[in-house]
Amino acid sequence: MKQRGRIRERVTRILLNEPRGTLTMYRISKEAKCSFPWVHEFIRKLEAKGLVNKTKVKDYSGLVKYWLETKTKADKQEYMHRAPLNLLKRTRLQYALTTYQAENLVQHYLFPSRIDLYIRREDAEQWYELVTKEGLVGKGNLRLLTSDDHVFYGSFKHGGLNIVSLPQLIVDLLEEGGVCVTAAEKLLEKVTKNAVRAN
Repeated sequence: MKQRGRIRERVTRILLNEPRGTLTMYRISKEAKCSFPWVHEFIRKLEAKGLVNKTKVKDYSGLVKYWLETKTKADKQEYMHRAPLNLLKRTRLQYALTTYQAENLVQHYLFPSRIDLYIRREDAEQWYELVTKEGLVGKGNLRLLTSDDHVFYGSFKHGGLNIVSLPQLIVDLLEEGGVCVTAAEKLLEKVTKNAVRAN
């Protein structure tokens, strides 16, 4: 993943998680682990597109669309496992659910036909050992995704399981396509209403 693309995604993720403009550019640079001048320059570009005013999000849906257009794809490894949720409840390794299962937990629109979760790249070998103890390698009901560790920013616990932040979930659902797009649009509408109300 190219450094500039990774930093751009980090800043976009932070803005969508904190849309009220309560964070300073300096604080965003700390959260994104990048330089203040880079954040300043990038936010100026977003301002020129009419998406933000300083660190306050003006067009939430537009910023989500921008993220989708510039998003880097995660690396994927697929497995078949008979009880992946039980596996997640037992593990101490860091993870965050996304797409079908995460959406089902927070909105109950999609049938959780597959469990997708982000893991840390340095934990990939441990996950492989953990999953293959009781499961099989290949296209199945479990997909492990590796990306920038900042993907865990804003993640939260629900029903004893870790879920990505709602902006991350929305953009992942949009990227997934198909029925996930409708689920993403429904969730985006709710999140946007809350963001606007907060502003």
